[in-house]
Amino acid sequence: MLKGIDKIISPDLLKIMMEMGHGDEIVISDGNFPAASIAQRLVRLDGHNAPEVIEAMLKLLPLDTYAQPVYLMAKVPGDDVETPIWDTYAEITGKYTDAKPEFLERYEFYERAKQAYAVVYTGESALYANVILKKGVVTD
Repeated sequence: MLKGIDKIISPDLLKIMMEMGHGDEIVISDGNFPAASIAQRLVRLDGHNAPEVIEAMLKLLPLDTYAQPVYLMAKVPGDDVETPIWDTYAEITGKYTDAKPEFLERYEFYERAKQAYAVVYTGESALYANVILKKGVVTD
């Protein structure tokens, strides 16, 4: 264990965040996401919800200031499911960036996720609770 690092950050996740460079992307997925078939590198955090994972990660991972840093998976047209988790994500990421999350169509999100440096699979049960974060530069 180390001091100052949230216990939710596993050694594998810490290593991946350290390896990532400016502009690399990481997916934090819900429990329905096809993470194992998409991920180049997969970190499983099944017992945790996505907001707590994102909050812990963003204490360590700078968001990009030169490009859009946060993407969410848009609902399939006609799907009337409620998505209050999007407000939670905007609140969390808003502490670290002024950029508002942008939405990607479901299959566009999947294609982008295939190019991501890694996927963090959570036990999040909310629908459409997938997010992509783009790493920025450390300036301090």
